[in-house]
Amino acid sequence: MPGATLSRWTMSYFAAACIMLVAGQGLMIVGYGYPFTDAGAPETLVVVHLIAIGWLSLLIAGALLQFVPVLIARPIIGGRFAAPALLLLLGGLGCLVTGFVALSGALDVPLALLPVGGVMLLAGFGLFAGILALTLLSARPLPLPARFVATGLFALVGAALVGSAFTTALSGLADSPLLDRLVADGVALHAALGLGGWLSATAVGVSYRLFSMFLLAPEVERSTSRAAWWGASIAVGLVAVAAIFVLSGFFGSTLLFAAALLLTFVAVVLYGADVLHIYRGRKRKQAELNIRASFAALGLLVLSILFLNVPTFRTGDMVASVVYLFVFGWLTGLGLAQLYKIIAFLTWLEAYGPILGRAPVPRVQDLVDERHALILFRLYYGAVVVATLSLATGTTGLFRNAVAVQLLATLCLIREFICARRLSIVPAALRAPAGMARPRLFLPLPVFHGDK
Repeated sequence: MPGATLSRWTMSYFAAACIMLVAGQGLMIVGYGYPFTDAGAPETLVVVHLIAIGWLSLLIAGALLQFVPVLIARPIIGGRFAAPALLLLLGGLGCLVTGFVALSGALDVPLALLPVGGVMLLAGFGLFAGILALTLLSARPLPLPARFVATGLFALVGAALVGSAFTTALSGLADSPLLDRLVADGVALHAALGLGGWLSATAVGVSYRLFSMFLLAPEVERSTSRAAWWGASIAVGLVAVAAIFVLSGFFGSTLLFAAALLLTFVAVVLYGADVLHIYRGRKRKQAELNIRASFAALGLLVLSILFLNVPTFRTGDMVASVVYLFVFGWLTGLGLAQLYKIIAFLTWLEAYGPILGRAPVPRVQDLVDERHALILFRLYYGAVVVATLSLATGTTGLFRNAVAVQLLATLCLIREFICARRLSIVPAALRAPAGMARPRLFLPLPVFHGDK
């Protein structure tokens, strides 16, 4: 990866994210949160934020720390603040979740934990966004994938600000008509900024580079790519304006939100066309498993955004099922698929990169077992589809069983990640050549080349 060194804390972000994914799915299996309680119940908010912040946000943050320097061919600025940002995010999430549990009546702790968690999360995300913003500003004009990341960072700040306002209102520490309006009418906007703007825009930007890199395809900035970025950016802007309208009591937020959804669908279709173009221009004849599994996630993205543009699917159980498909089919599916390759790739660079050319080393493919993982990805995506259909039809028993299968596949994939880090699958003759430093599982070495 020219222009970048290995990020010290990326694996720590990934490890924390995987733990949160397991925790969120485990809670759903035991009947905690929606559909066993109301969609707006505190129990549901616990699960939602474990997945959205604990899993997806930490996953994307860890990936960006490694791949933003790759996108712009410049080193990260302020990388030493990645660890404090992670601690703030984990601490803030802990306070937030504990506050939600207290709000449900299950714990007798002060509700002031909610705004404390909100402030810590705002500080953590702000510190992280500052690191990447300074890095991106040093590389203007930005290449297209990095522009998607910039759009995502704007949405992240908006989502964090709205979320912090929510915590103040829910704790009862402030009584304001503005906050009341935001809580009543701004939940969908908060979710759109987080899931659609921050998580999806950044995932799309990084995936442009990853698809080209792992398929050995030329990187060409097409007119459809620029149109996709404009569509996604304008959609994020419309949602941000809609949130301001809700706070101000103006009419028109619903219309702005509908327009943002339509623009998002157009952007997703253009993005899909670009991915297809990259695939057709590849030099690698056989696409590896991470690419094939990512294509499944992309298909579920198109399907979920198409459904969200139909008014019937934006109410009741239907919207919950579509959001589930978006979160676990698109974002989580893409995340697990790319983690499967990224962890092996970064582990190979860390273990064998320094001795390349001085001793026989394995290939990146030797760190994983694709035949085994293929079964796991099929199991995972199948379980997601069944869980989505069960939410739409209100069959909670089937939903619980589907999530159990989904969790099983997730745990097995995490085991594959650990095996890659431990070099367990590498042939014994190539596993530990002279001079090779065995990577730690998820904590960084005390000193890492190029980290500043």
